[in-house]
Amino acid sequence: MHRKPRVLVLNERDLSHPKAGGAEIHVTEIFRRLAERGFEVTLASSSYPGGPNRDELAGMAVERLGGIPFYYVRAAAHCARETRRGTYDVVVECLNKVPFLSPAYSAVPVVALCHHLFGKTAFQQERWPIAAAVWSIERLIPYLYRRAPFVSISESTREDLVGRGIAHDQVRVSHCGIARPRYEPLPITQRGQTIVYLGRLEPYKRVDVMLSAAGRLKERFGDLELIVIGRGSDQPRLERIAREQGVADRTRFLGFVEDAERDRLLGTSRVCVCPSMKEGWGLTVIESNALGTPVVATDAPGLRDSVINGKTGYLVAEGDVAAFAHWIGEVLSNDRLADELSKAALLWSREFDWDRAADDMADSLTRAIAWGD
Repeated sequence: MHRKPRVLVLNERDLSHPKAGGAEIHVTEIFRRLAERGFEVTLASSSYPGGPNRDELAGMAVERLGGIPFYYVRAAAHCARETRRGTYDVVVECLNKVPFLSPAYSAVPVVALCHHLFGKTAFQQERWPIAAAVWSIERLIPYLYRRAPFVSISESTREDLVGRGIAHDQVRVSHCGIARPRYEPLPITQRGQTIVYLGRLEPYKRVDVMLSAAGRLKERFGDLELIVIGRGSDQPRLERIAREQGVADRTRFLGFVEDAERDRLLGTSRVCVCPSMKEGWGLTVIESNALGTPVVATDAPGLRDSVINGKTGYLVAEGDVAAFAHWIGEVLSNDRLADELSKAALLWSREFDWDRAADDMADSLTRAIAWGD
């Protein structure tokens, strides 16, 4: 094939969606680079109020196919129709919410970009009928995707796929990159007693664990401050928990912030906390590390791939408030330890690059098309 591939990307949200998160950052960073290299990329995503049906974003054409009640059916119809018309050469299905099951109807090869699968954690995030539907649909993956190449963003996600029946050599691990921060962080020993969280505010993220841990530390650290960056459905409950833990007056819920402000906040915080039950990859971990900020996180899929336990931060058992409080307290109180963690975190963060991740995706797409021919 002399021309660059025409790629259809199936992802529920695009980066301009009000609920966009880490998966949307990943998709945008990868495919903006492929578009710059001449790939023709169309992203089929869901609609949101005020978003035009057709748009252009980061060099990609964006087709918004309706709200969630209609989106998945319309995305499947678009994929089936347009691949049969020869509009696209390859489909990239993003497996991070509800599977599209595109190998069942695509007329061209499918590459599955897997951030993470929910499994039983769906029941922590959605109402029972929806969670049961997601869990049931995910059980079809080993059968419908048995010939599809996978690109996984972490070793944990690969092992999850293998555990579900996908062949190990069918899954390529390609870590996320990060945008290098422009902010020059403060030396960690000059930072205040500040704890930061960065990410969506959803039940499975377990931000309540951080608030409860802070409740145990508030008497020990008189200048303790908590910064919560992000938005989501769990914020009202988290604000109530902050009041119950006696840390409401020390906690700032900032919602969405621009990248420069995010970097400033990370670069002036002493420790970042990631208490999530499960992640595809700890993108916010590496973003924090790039500003010399160590991380205390759950020993959970994705996070255990991005935190080097005892070197760039600490991993503790899910929901263990006492353990979170202990290690957060250690980073806040021990300058020598904090400095060692901060230096190691900076070095670790330099391992991750979006250009390399885009190279991996380009290679996977080229191989899939050649195999399909």
